[in-house]
Amino acid sequence: MSMVSRVENDRVLILERIFDAPRDLLFNMFKEPEHLKNWWGPKGWDVPVCHIDFRPEGIWHYCMKCVDQSQGEFFGMESWVKVVYKEIIEPEKICYTDYFSDAEGNLNDELPSTEVTLEFVDLGGKTKLINRAEYVSAESLQTVLDMGMLEGIGETWDRLAELVQTKK
Repeated sequence: MSMVSRVENDRVLILERIFDAPRDLLFNMFKEPEHLKNWWGPKGWDVPVCHIDFRPEGIWHYCMKCVDQSQGEFFGMESWVKVVYKEIIEPEKICYTDYFSDAEGNLNDELPSTEVTLEFVDLGGKTKLINRAEYVSAESLQTVLDMGMLEGIGETWDRLAELVQTKK
């Protein structure tokens, strides 16, 4: 099942996909570091660092590293991200702010932050995941689209879909 995307108000990106997995299982994939390490990030990227404090005002600080030599100039590149959780309603919703950062957790002000709401909709054995990402401006949204974010999330969700099949 493929991802559907649309833009609202020039600065809100909405992504949806139905996963063949019960809602509790899919929610747990976003909660536990040992799960996240196995699927987070596009193909060819690993998560060598993943510290997560899964609660409102808790922090998720992680590093994605390209380990695929065929990705050329990206090989060996690290991308650090710091997430601050705002609201968590298990197993229905996760709201957080997503910032680019460095290895120490200092925020990178040059790249746009994102207000993210993840909704997990129970479809009786399957789950619709709705990812709503709000940016400060249309330009900020365009910046991340130009960075290849749609392709990256598509590959990331493919990896998630594969992983939940092994956990059912």
